[in-house]
Amino acid sequence: MTARGEDSLVVVNSRSLQGPFTGVQRYTSELLKRWNGLVEQVSPGKALRGVEGHIWEQVVLPRKTGGRLLFSPSNTGPIAARRQVVTIHDASSFDHPMLRNRFFGSWYRWLHPRLAHRVECVITDSEFAKSRLLFHTGVAPSKVVVIPLGVDRRFSPDAVEHFDEMMKSSGFPSRRYFVCVGTLEPSKNHPRLLEAWGRLQHKIDDDVWLVLVGSQGSSNVFRQTAFSRLPERVFLAGRVTERLLPTVYAGAIASIQVSLYEGFGLPALEAMACGTPVLASRVASTPEVVGDAAVLVDPAAVDSIAENLRRLLEDDALRDALRKKGIERARQFSWDDTARRTWKILESAAASK
Repeated sequence: MTARGEDSLVVVNSRSLQGPFTGVQRYTSELLKRWNGLVEQVSPGKALRGVEGHIWEQVVLPRKTGGRLLFSPSNTGPIAARRQVVTIHDASSFDHPMLRNRFFGSWYRWLHPRLAHRVECVITDSEFAKSRLLFHTGVAPSKVVVIPLGVDRRFSPDAVEHFDEMMKSSGFPSRRYFVCVGTLEPSKNHPRLLEAWGRLQHKIDDDVWLVLVGSQGSSNVFRQTAFSRLPERVFLAGRVTERLLPTVYAGAIASIQVSLYEGFGLPALEAMACGTPVLASRVASTPEVVGDAAVLVDPAAVDSIAENLRRLLEDDALRDALRKKGIERARQFSWDDTARRTWKILESAAASK
């Protein structure tokens, strides 16, 4: 399956768009929207999962480039394609191998160093991610370029206008809620968040809920997160439509992103853009993204998570200050800028022989 830009010099590996829509898919789709007509998209004729998809990528995809530059935006790419720019969003397969399915963790740890040394350029999302990739791959620092992710204009405080529609369609049990957006997989640290909520819930108003938005991570990639028993007043919302996701953020008391590991941390940025206070981890890339516009906690400290949730609920002045800082901070990130800087890299690589 292809989508051709007239006389395109760049082929985009868009296989990931056939999977569930997560941060990697958002990154790819936002870039492609801004490069409409400039590139040729190549993906399998049908969705290929697991080993099948990687075989297609390594064997079939290189034949489809016609000698043109290949851009692989989703952590993997064919080793056979030297004329390639690849985005590796993080080094979690090295830093936290237990977070991934054993086979795919081993595959990424084998693939990423070889890919990084072979391709024209590696793009990553944060200085933290770059430092970890340099450490694990041994590639030259000049070969890895940091281009932060962006946030779409629809993520804004105005999204709260659709709050009633969102409540009706989503089935949220209360109009007062904390929200945690992200795939239900181990790096997101849901078990500690739930433990913190269990300690907190009887100390706050009984109409305040914790809402988890996101589907279960693929067992092909992530080790499963199982919730044997949920505390009271926890709502598993599953997936929310892209149109109403900004409203979910905008209507929340605060957004919680206490991940153990992030290469960037897109939900924190989206929440800030919506004017929603953020409680986030002080580890990995998250402080680099949120700056001083969020309350930062140790993601392993359950009592601290609980204490700061209560603080965000009860301290109106703190929420107002974070709301203003968050909106201002989010203005520093845009998909237009991400696309422009990435295209500049691709143009340079396509021009080189």
